[in-house]
Amino acid sequence: MTEFTSDIKTISHNNADVFRVLSDLSKLDLIKDQIPEDKIKDFKFDSDSCSFRVDPIGEVRFNVVEREPNKLVKFKSENLPFDVFLWIQLVQKAEKDTKMKITLRADLNPFVKGMVSKPLKEGLAKISDVIASLPYDKIV
Repeated sequence: MTEFTSDIKTISHNNADVFRVLSDLSKLDLIKDQIPEDKIKDFKFDSDSCSFRVDPIGEVRFNVVEREPNKLVKFKSENLPFDVFLWIQLVQKAEKDTKMKITLRADLNPFVKGMVSKPLKEGLAKISDVIASLPYDKIV
């Protein structure tokens, strides 16, 4: 397995609010028009999954496979020629100071790894930027 991690992002909300939104992706419907199209395109979701287009990878779908209240949401990919696991880890440092890190593990053969490593790293950075900037206090 090849592993990629995002930079640690600071979210100016408590971990319970962040977890509440990220563990039920249907809540993102309230703010989907605020997600920048240059970062993530064709964003669709329900309570247990989300799909989006990240160039040049194409459409990616993730299903929630594990939830640990206020700490972790783990996803598994669909629509990819290889398995991808992605988890979002949350650690609250203060009332409105939650640290977030996203880890992605992919089962890549050496040939595919050379082709997709850079797009996966860029996609992970875009996703972490979007997640860190969401208005969690306005998402009910």
